[in-house]
Amino acid sequence: MSDRTPPAPAGQGNDALTDVAGLRVGHARVPGERALSGTTVVLAPHGGVVAAVDVRGGGPGTRETDALDPRNLVQRVDAVVLTGGSAYGLDSARGVMDWLEERGRGVSVGGPGQVVPVVPAACLFDLGRGGDWRARPDAATGRAAVEDAARSPFGAPVATGGTGAGTGAVVGGLKGGVGTASVRLAESGVTVGALVVVNAVGNAVDPLTGVVYGRYLDGPVSPPPPEAHAEAVRRLTEARATSGPTPLNTTLAVVGTDADLTRAQAQKLAGTAHDGIARSLRPVHLLNDGDTVFTLATGVVPLDPEQPLALNEVLAAGADLVSRAIVRAVLAAEGVNGPGGWFPSYRELYDIN
Repeated sequence: MSDRTPPAPAGQGNDALTDVAGLRVGHARVPGERALSGTTVVLAPHGGVVAAVDVRGGGPGTRETDALDPRNLVQRVDAVVLTGGSAYGLDSARGVMDWLEERGRGVSVGGPGQVVPVVPAACLFDLGRGGDWRARPDAATGRAAVEDAARSPFGAPVATGGTGAGTGAVVGGLKGGVGTASVRLAESGVTVGALVVVNAVGNAVDPLTGVVYGRYLDGPVSPPPPEAHAEAVRRLTEARATSGPTPLNTTLAVVGTDADLTRAQAQKLAGTAHDGIARSLRPVHLLNDGDTVFTLATGVVPLDPEQPLALNEVLAAGADLVSRAIVRAVLAAEGVNGPGGWFPSYRELYDIN
C-alpha cells in the first residue's frame, strides 16, 4: 500500500494505536533459535507528523530525541523506532532511515531526493534472554519492521504480546511484551491511541492479590483465589531463581492522536502519559530504567480555540490508555522457557485460558 494512500476516517477501530488515522505499526524479530529480541516501528503518513518525547528513566538508550525539542529545527518525523537489544539495537533505526530515504521522505537539505530522515528511537534491555548475547536487532531488523508497517492497511489490528520490540521483554520476572489501546473522545471527537512495550524490573501485578495493577483503574476487580495466588507466587519465585540475576529494564511507549497539537502540547502529552506507566508498574523511573514516551500528532482534528483547557481531555486519555495498554501486554504475553531463562506468563501462572 502506498504511503500516500489517504488514511481511513476514524471509526470504532481495533482498540489500537492504528485507530489514529494514518499511523501504522510493524514488527520484526531477530532470527535464530537462541534469539529473543526484535523491533517495532510506528510509521507516520506521508508528510510526517508532529512529534515529541519525554524521558523519565535514569538510564535511557535513545537516538535523535534531542531533535524533538520544540526549540530545535525538526518540525515533523516520519517514523519512530522501539527496539530491543539495548544500545546495540539502536542500529535498527538505520534500516528505517534508509527505507525512508529511498522514498524521498525526510528533512529536505538540497535538491530532489536530498533528504535526511529523522528517526527517533529508544531501546530496552533484553540482551541474552534467548541465550545468545549477540542476537540483537540491526539495520535489517529495522527495515523488516518498517516494511511490515508499510504493507499493513490503514487501521489494521496491531499484534500484541511477545512480538517486535516486546519479543524478549520481561516485567517483574513475568513475560512482558507489546500492548495497545485507543479511545475516541466523546466531547471533541479526537482519537487517542497508545502502544507500550512493557519491560521492567518493577511489578505489573499486585503481590498481595495477584491483580494486574492497571485493572484497578477500571473499578472493583475480583482477585484470584488466595490458593491460586500463593501457587503463582511460588512458581514465579522459582522462575526468577532459575533465570539468574534480576533482568534489566525500560518501558517504552508511543501515544498518538489525530488532534492538531503544537510541538509544546505534544511534549506535554508525552509527559503526562508517563503517569499511566507509574499507575501500572511499581517501581518505575529508576536510575537503571530508560522509560521513554513519544507523542505523534497527525493534526487532523483542531482543538477548540475558545477552550484553553481543551487539551486536558487528551492528556487524561493518554495516561489512561498507557495503563490499559500495559494490562493488555501482560495478558497477551506467552511464557518463554529456554536457554536464556524461564519467563512465565501471567495467564500461565494463574491458569487463565
